[in-house]
Amino acid sequence: MGNFLAGKVIAVTGAGRGIGRAVALACAEQGAKVVVNDYGVSIEGGEPSSEVAESVVKEIEAAGHIATAVADDVSTMAGGQRIVDTALAQYGRIDGVVCVAGILRERMLFNMSEEEWDPVVATHLKGTFTVFKAASAVMRRQGSGTLLGFTSGNHQGSVSQANYSAAKGGIISLVRSAALGLHKYGVTANAVAPVARTRMSANVPMELTEIGEPEDVAALVVYLLSERAREEGITGQVYTVAGPKIAVWAQPRELRSVYAGDGGWTPERIGEVLPGSVGTDPMPMLAQVAAMAAAAAEKARPNA
Repeated sequence: MGNFLAGKVIAVTGAGRGIGRAVALACAEQGAKVVVNDYGVSIEGGEPSSEVAESVVKEIEAAGHIATAVADDVSTMAGGQRIVDTALAQYGRIDGVVCVAGILRERMLFNMSEEEWDPVVATHLKGTFTVFKAASAVMRRQGSGTLLGFTSGNHQGSVSQANYSAAKGGIISLVRSAALGLHKYGVTANAVAPVARTRMSANVPMELTEIGEPEDVAALVVYLLSERAREEGITGQVYTVAGPKIAVWAQPRELRSVYAGDGGWTPERIGEVLPGSVGTDPMPMLAQVAAMAAAAAEKARPNA
């Protein structure tokens, strides 16, 4: 057993399968007491079951480690609070939360219904907020703690997952807000954008040339939850882990600007200066969309 997380209490949402399960197992292996949360729904949002969370707890206990299961819906305030309350009741503290829970409901934007939009945003974005909110209140009093949200490369945009992409972009802004607001209390916040073989990645309509296993993601999560990462001052960051590759995303910043000068702005004046002086920032995903369309015409899967 490792000791990266010795003495810590970590809660992991969506921990019944895939990346969440790998994270829960890795945290336990590294010495943490783990709260395993999973509502037990399918990626399409079917009926919930507590069995998946219980099965991961049994795996952890069979390996000689400590865990407890919570089959609550993170998209509710009560569900997020119960996860943290369980950690406090069982183990007396909460040192880290890892919000992996998510579902998919794919549809083109012009066909997407409210019933397809709301559950995805609720599970991913609100589900991260509910746990962050409950945990940060405790961590603030403790003077320490780590919040980890799960985003995706699809925060750049997606052809048929506007709901998912909007939620994942929101998680990045939530993480950065948490990092800014909680820094003075000794609490860090970061986001992980995994590329790993899971139930969700199986639906990606292209061949992913950089992809790993859930265990690769779990290793990064363990590090980010550790005191080593806290001592390095790692907060407000977005990391991709794809097999052997780890990358950090840029912070938002202005690229170019121009000032109106005397007389202010008019549409005509903007038309004169914006294309040449301010310009655009090319959108890499547009090239991927074009490649996907070309491949579809040839009945193939493009690389990404």
